[in-house]
Amino acid sequence: MAVEPWRHPQQPYGPPPQPWQPAATPQAAMRAAHADRERTVDVLKAAYAEGRLTAEEYSQRFDHAHRAQTYGQLAQLVADLPSGPMVAPMGAAVPVVPPTFMPPPAPYAPPRTNGMAIASMVLGLLCLPTMGALGIPAVVTGHIAKSQLRAGREEGDGMATAGLVIGWLSVAGWALMMLLAVVSVR
Repeated sequence: MAVEPWRHPQQPYGPPPQPWQPAATPQAAMRAAHADRERTVDVLKAAYAEGRLTAEEYSQRFDHAHRAQTYGQLAQLVADLPSGPMVAPMGAAVPVVPPTFMPPPAPYAPPRTNGMAIASMVLGLLCLPTMGALGIPAVVTGHIAKSQLRAGREEGDGMATAGLVIGWLSVAGWALMMLLAVVSVR
């Protein structure tokens, strides 16, 4: 049988320590979850990729990681590697994840302003000097902008609202003027 320096000589192969048996630390006896085993395997993969483990060592430790039942057993598998032991149980300090396993940061992109919201506001503002000739296009583009803003991650809700309010006021003004014109003709 090959020598495995990552195993304690006092703990031979065999069944894992039972809860009633003394452990080195209280955390070492805590039962490990599947996610803990996977994190240990990730550390082993990185060590193998960096040339710190041979294929045979990696294979042995991989098998032991999937059979481990406690944090102590998992910690023994990676104790001689630079990434150190596993994440401690809840309440203990959480070690920093090596940058190797972190995704690259996404570049910052400020949210875009909806083009229809801009158009609605501009058409609404142009209604004022032209006596409301552009009210209907301001209302139409404002409603389109509102529906697009609900579906996407763009900005411009205030602009769309301003275009809608001014556009509807313009349309109401035109309707009132036509109604007065019809009433005055009679």
